[in-house]
Amino acid sequence: MTKDLSSTLKEQLALNYHIKEKSKEDSYYSRLTTILSSDLNFHQQSSRYASHNFHSFPAKFPPQLPSKFILGLTEPGGIVLDPMVGSGTTAVEAFLNGRKGIGFDIDPLAIMISRVKTTPLKEDRLAKIFRRIVKNARKEVQENQHDLEKQLNTQWDTKTKQFIDYWFARETQIELLALVQQILKIEDESYRTFFQLAFSAIIITKSGGVSLALDLAHTRPHKAKVVFSPNGELLYGSKFLTSGSPRLKVLTKKLRPAIEEFEKRCIQNISGLVNNSSRFIPTEINFGNAQKLPLEENSIDLIVTSPPYASNAIDYMRAHKFSLVWFGFPIEELSEQRRKYIGGEATTNYVFESLPESTSQTIQRISEIDEKRGNVLKRYFTEMSRTLKEMYRVLKPDKAAIVVVGSSTMRGMDTATHQCLAEIGEQIGFVVPHIGIRKLDRNKRMLPSGLKTDLNSQIQKRMHEEYVIGFYKPHH
Repeated sequence: MTKDLSSTLKEQLALNYHIKEKSKEDSYYSRLTTILSSDLNFHQQSSRYASHNFHSFPAKFPPQLPSKFILGLTEPGGIVLDPMVGSGTTAVEAFLNGRKGIGFDIDPLAIMISRVKTTPLKEDRLAKIFRRIVKNARKEVQENQHDLEKQLNTQWDTKTKQFIDYWFARETQIELLALVQQILKIEDESYRTFFQLAFSAIIITKSGGVSLALDLAHTRPHKAKVVFSPNGELLYGSKFLTSGSPRLKVLTKKLRPAIEEFEKRCIQNISGLVNNSSRFIPTEINFGNAQKLPLEENSIDLIVTSPPYASNAIDYMRAHKFSLVWFGFPIEELSEQRRKYIGGEATTNYVFESLPESTSQTIQRISEIDEKRGNVLKRYFTEMSRTLKEMYRVLKPDKAAIVVVGSSTMRGMDTATHQCLAEIGEQIGFVVPHIGIRKLDRNKRMLPSGLKTDLNSQIQKRMHEEYVIGFYKPHH
């Protein structure tokens, strides 16, 4: 009799535990579905607060998006991961909302941006250092220009030097070198990196900038046809071109003084510093591959990330190298690093994953038209499969990964990226309760496309909406 009562009691306790856990699961699942079904556009809301505006970056999602999921699905002190951290938007929002942000990337500039944006620094010390940098750089340009020019001739290997000479006017090179030399004298790494990022931000910009490129924020740089110096002197091209068609006027550029632009950027970034506060938890941003995360199983409370487009539709390194070369990265090394990015195009001897049926059919349809493009897409879904497996591994049960993704067009066919990733995730073990849709604010996302879709245009092979996939990890 005692045994039966004991068994009954154990069964009741187990049932109560199951009901309690199921209730918690349903509650979280319901919240996740509700957020995914809500308005995720945020078009009328400013993204230019805190440190979000420190540096241009293509295809950033608005900070309100990760914030909505962070506040709705985690508690203060929770751990929020972005395994492809990019410009650090998720990491910044985790930091501002009292969560532990963790981010990984294989792009050196992405790591720099994310670290600076989530590191509280002393404003008065920054202002003091910044004034010293500007003062000494100007002095070097005025008094030691000959020495700076000599150093420009020996600073880089041949290919890197050719790249710099092609994209930067000589007078700009002199000012940039003077600035870099002063920045590298800063002993404290956090402060030095802050100024390196400000330096990078005057090169990689949506418009203007100090290089000879017309626009670097969109990652497809074109060199100006006519260039004037800051004082109005014609550097190259012909003046008569500027009086021609509106198109030629657009291709004309007046260079901005590098030291002056650096000064403006420093003032702007210092004003956007994240402040020290007891509620802020230090963020961890490190070099790491999303396909093999250095994290323990079941250790993460929420993932919010935005992977690259397939087939390098947005080529981050093409723009990032414009500033990275000034920090000692050789062009060849950066090109080699680019080949490792998710969405790359090299498929020779590539080991593919086994993919689910509909995803394989999508690849097959494109392969029938263009086998090479089909293999590029297969590589992308293989890499994303490995990445989703890692997300599943590190997530705690009853938690979610939010993946913001755009589709691509290959040979006139939609890759249906969101549907394929959802299918891959379900094969891994995720449940996909809903896929939200965002209408892109193209100017804010910095995507190089007009307002009308033209599938014959290479530039416009980016969609005008993106998808917010909710991957839920259930208890087993």
